[in-house]
Parts: sequence; C-alpha cells; structure tokens
Amino acid sequence: MRIAKAMAHAGLCSRREAERWIADGRVSVNGKLLKTPAVEVSGSDKIFVDGKPLPTAGPPQLWRYHKPKGIVTTHSDPQGRPTVFEKMPPEMPRVISVGRLDFNTEGLLLLTNNGELARHLELPINGWVRRYRVRAKGRVAAEDLTKLKDGITIDGVNYGPIEAAVDSVQGANTWLTIAIREGKNREVRNVLSHLGLVVNRLIRVSFGPFQLLDLSPGAVEAVKRRVLAAQLGPRAAETFGLSESQVDRKARHARGKAASKAGDA
Repeated sequence: MRIAKAMAHAGLCSRREAERWIADGRVSVNGKLLKTPAVEVSGSDKIFVDGKPLPTAGPPQLWRYHKPKGIVTTHSDPQGRPTVFEKMPPEMPRVISVGRLDFNTEGLLLLTNNGELARHLELPINGWVRRYRVRAKGRVAAEDLTKLKDGITIDGVNYGPIEAAVDSVQGANTWLTIAIREGKNREVRNVLSHLGLVVNRLIRVSFGPFQLLDLSPGAVEAVKRRVLAAQLGPRAAETFGLSESQVDRKARHARGKAASKAGDA
C-alpha cells in the first residue's frame, strides 16, 4: 500500500497529514528519507516517522470523549495550551480525532486509532449530522433561522444546509439547537455571528449516531465493535475489517495459533 495509507492505518494521522509530514522530511523508509508520498510499502519495510518506528496497526476502534472547554484538539500546541491527547488515560493507544472542536467548544469528540476510519467519518458525503446546543447573546427571528435550510454564504465561504431552532430565552441569552453536516472551521459561530448573535457557549451533543449523553467532562468511553460496525453499514464495516465474518475468522486464526504454540511446548 502507499506510505500515506500505511501511516493512516497505524493511527498516526490522516492520509493528507501524512503527505505533509513526508514533504516536511519527517518520514524514512529503509533508511532513505522520503521526498514524495508516491511510494509503495509492505510489512517488511522499515518505516520511521520522526525517528521512531511506525506503530503496528491494530484493529480499528472508536471512542467517545467529552472534551471540556479550554483544551485544543492537536497533538502539540505552539502556545503551550493543554491538548486533548495529553488528557487521555495511560492505557489508551495513540489516537487521532475525527474532525476537531476548537479551544472554547466542549462536548462530544470522536477518537480513533485508524486514520482511514477518521477520514471516512468526516466526509460530508456520508451525511452524518453534527448537532450542537448553543447559548448566544442576543435575539434572532425564526424566519432568519428557517432560511439557513437553504445554506448561506458569508465572506465568500459557502455553508451547506443548516437546521436551527430556538429552544429557550434566558435573560440576554438565547439557547438554540443547531445541526450541520459539513463541520467547516468555526461554522456555527460564524453563521450565528452573521445573524447578530454572540456565541458564549457551544456544546456538541452528537456526531452522526453517536451521542454525548451523560458522559462526564474529560471522560472517554470505547464504542463497542458491533455498534460501530452496525452504524458504518455492511460495506464500510467490511472495508475496515469489522464485519462479523471477518472478526470470527480472526478469532479462529488466533485460537489456532495459540493451540499450535501450546502443542509445541
């Protein structure tokens, strides 16, 4: 497979990020520094990233994480702010995020050990809705929110259809529920600002079929394999090796190897 895909499978990054890392001179194969991602690799190749061996790719997994406000969704921050990945429990494997939540946004963040799975979940073509609870200073007319169903262009940026409704009004603030499908940078904040609202709290409560529910701030919880496979659908589950038949074959193979070792002992 291509080197960028191998890096994504290992959970280091997405394919796009891998290509950038290669361009930055961070990746070598069999002692040779790569200059292009147009390189095929196999299990016998010695791949190093930032001087460290490429981790062995494990089975794709997904976790729900309740991101608190005040941490960034990056592996390192030039400003020295705390990151999501520094907050993971020590038993967690290396993971990457499915999309991002900005510094002041809280709520559901999906994490995975597989860059290809992250990319699949992020694609707008899959139509997975990101739903938010929003507290914003100001008032907004219902008809202005209704118009968002047709999408909106702000400062040259096109935002797709948005579902928005007022839940309640408390003093100077309005609580809304917002549903988007693209997840562009600061989309909810930019759209509501355009309507005259100032967002002062933003909470993602769901990403596709996965919900925040009662997960405590800072807590992380694994999504069961069967649940993930069911939500992905048969074709995608097969692609990521999560279908029942594939898991059964792997289990039988593992039992066979264990029995063989026991017989040799």
